[in-house]
Amino acid sequence: MNIIKNNIITLLALFALISTSLTAQNTYRWTDELELLKRVDKLPEYRTNSLVEQFSSYDRTGGNDDGFAGTYSFLRKEGDKLVIAEMEGPGVINRIWTPTPTDNMLYFYFDGQKEPGLKIKFSDLFSGKVYPFLKPVCGNEIGGFYCYIPITYKKSCKIVFDGPKLEFIQIQYRNLPGKKVVTFDGDPSQQHKSLIEDVNNLWADITPEVSGFTTGQSANVSTVEQSFTLKPGEEIPFFKQNQPGRIVGFTIDAGSSFEGIYKDVLLSATWDNESVEAIYAPVADFFGYAYGKGAMRGMLMGKQGTANYCYLPMPYDKSASMKLIYKKRADIEQTPISVNVKVYYNNHPRNVKEEGKLYTLWHREKPELGEFFKFLDMKGKGHYVGTIHQAQGLRAGMTLFFEGDDSTYVDNKMRLHGTGSEDYYNGGWYAVLDRWDRGNSLPLHGCLDYSLPMGRTGAYRFFLSDKMSFEKEIYHAMEHGEVRNNFPVDYTSIAFFYADRPLQSKMEPTDELRKVYLPREHVYFPQLMLLTPGWGMQVTHERGIRMTTRQQGEVRLMLNDVPEGKYRVLLNYYVKPNGADIQVWQRQKQLSDWISTKEDKEVRKERVCVGEIQLTEQTNSLTFHVKNNNGADQFELDLLILERID
Repeated sequence: MNIIKNNIITLLALFALISTSLTAQNTYRWTDELELLKRVDKLPEYRTNSLVEQFSSYDRTGGNDDGFAGTYSFLRKEGDKLVIAEMEGPGVINRIWTPTPTDNMLYFYFDGQKEPGLKIKFSDLFSGKVYPFLKPVCGNEIGGFYCYIPITYKKSCKIVFDGPKLEFIQIQYRNLPGKKVVTFDGDPSQQHKSLIEDVNNLWADITPEVSGFTTGQSANVSTVEQSFTLKPGEEIPFFKQNQPGRIVGFTIDAGSSFEGIYKDVLLSATWDNESVEAIYAPVADFFGYAYGKGAMRGMLMGKQGTANYCYLPMPYDKSASMKLIYKKRADIEQTPISVNVKVYYNNHPRNVKEEGKLYTLWHREKPELGEFFKFLDMKGKGHYVGTIHQAQGLRAGMTLFFEGDDSTYVDNKMRLHGTGSEDYYNGGWYAVLDRWDRGNSLPLHGCLDYSLPMGRTGAYRFFLSDKMSFEKEIYHAMEHGEVRNNFPVDYTSIAFFYADRPLQSKMEPTDELRKVYLPREHVYFPQLMLLTPGWGMQVTHERGIRMTTRQQGEVRLMLNDVPEGKYRVLLNYYVKPNGADIQVWQRQKQLSDWISTKEDKEVRKERVCVGEIQLTEQTNSLTFHVKNNNGADQFELDLLILERID
């Protein structure tokens, strides 16, 4: 009897020990989520029943009031405060974004607390001044303020804004089923500080190397290096394996050969002899070139010096092959390309039940008005991890196509709806000085290009802790235009995702689709004109560019961004009672005779031709000579338009 009793006691103790061990294993802290911001090797892993969703200020009517009025920026009012998000747990907030931070307080109420568990100025989520919300995991650069520090909650979380009005906002979160979540406390322990330092150092590295990502299943890396000359019409394999393993990263160095308006070299990769390539895209598009120039330099992908790099893990079950394809054109002369390629790989097999394979979908289209542009629309299980997007307007003028919102449906439910295209890329305020108006690469996102005269932009974003899982299907798309896809565009994108099944089809990059689109008209708007006033001139920016002179003076206008060629110069300007006389020159070449802008009544003149120019790198400017006409001392320029002459 004593033996039986002792055995029962032993078994109970063993059960308690196992139970304690399992509980400890299931304990999940905000630092476990933080770890994912550096563990790129975990990108292939599925997240079963853990779906990303979002609170945002998008216009529920389908209009474009995504935050200006603050109508949709909160769920309800509690006294003089705004409840802006409310989540049932267990879960984690992965991302908070806004282009309009204020010094108002944010209160985070966790697990039904009567008093907030976290109090912080809204602006200090991004300032880098308050631990653990440090840069570059939190910050701003391209008009949008972002925070990727994870905030966990055991049962629930309510976020309250202490102010009368909140404008643009996105709060991204996901559930954590099956985990014993420890609510966020921002514990400044040395261990946590070291982890944050590790993550920040990786994100801050402006010369990323594969060594930063060789951990876990991506460890024990071998290298294959190959140099060759690629001729037009050729395809050359540069990596082939006939056993299980994974590619940890690769680089392709061809100097400046991938630059220019022709994107004729394709990257192709196939896993396990699948019938459709897992990667099939122009090299320039794959590495985030912006209309012929290398522009992306993120943590995971981009161009560094002359080398293009990709550090996304690519597991395969039986075999892998990669090659470059040089498409031949009949209408232009193409030159051979010298290429050096390095592939970093190991022999760690894919865990089929727990990991997906990497696939990419290249897509270029001029979507119909009223129709979304689709990044990805597929069935299966997996998760979405990245977007590279080039956006070319087909109507000269403002880049209003970038007012369009992203929309994501997962498993037949809308999970995320954005507030504008640049917002999706953690940016904001395109066409505003010193915001989105420069190409700027950050670790996971960036603005690739912005040019009002060319009517184009581009951007990228990669998803680590916030990767968008799907169990059955995903629809991920972008609008073009302010309302209901009303702006004609030429969009090019690459979607990056892991999935449990191969692609069923691909888009073929034809000769036309491999060429950068060049608009026929280029518009220079007053707010972004680069002007140099000469002697005797006063220049002010009001509704347009107002040039005032007592006698006579000059103002030079730079014609940047536009390709070399022959153009017709068209002006929109005002005639009015105090309108001065003007002449237009291109350096030492006179384009027009003196033109009077003096009239009894103010009228806006449109598309007045003042001559033709040959635009080159040395002649990329116009000069306005302005002369006082009996006290009429002002010339008011509204727009300048260059119309290409074939």
